[in-house]
Amino acid sequence: MGFSAVFTFVALTIMMLQDVQVSVSIIWMNMLGSMVMGIYFGVSSMIFDVDHWSPLKQTTIHFLLSISVWLPLAMLIGWLPFNVIPIIVGIGSFIVVYVIFWSGSYFYFKRLEHEMNQSVKR
Repeated sequence: MGFSAVFTFVALTIMMLQDVQVSVSIIWMNMLGSMVMGIYFGVSSMIFDVDHWSPLKQTTIHFLLSISVWLPLAMLIGWLPFNVIPIIVGIGSFIVVYVIFWSGSYFYFKRLEHEMNQSVKR
């Protein structure tokens, strides 16, 4: 939920600097959506703790659950309009962001693994 607070603060700061007026209900709905996604990603990370699943199975299940939570939420809140093109662009953007985060985590843990192996060899 920490990221939702940061994103909300940044969005509100930009809106304040540009003198954009928005109703409290719209801000409330967007904050709720951000918090739901923050809670989801916090809880869903436990999928990667299931030791008897392969990394591919863990990632596939996590991805499918993530997009299954995000897509309806994004359409309900209004982050994505109910039109074909925005939904396709939204799903594509979600996949790109997911791959970026997954790659970052993958390379971080590979580097950590290498450093731990090097310290064991010493």
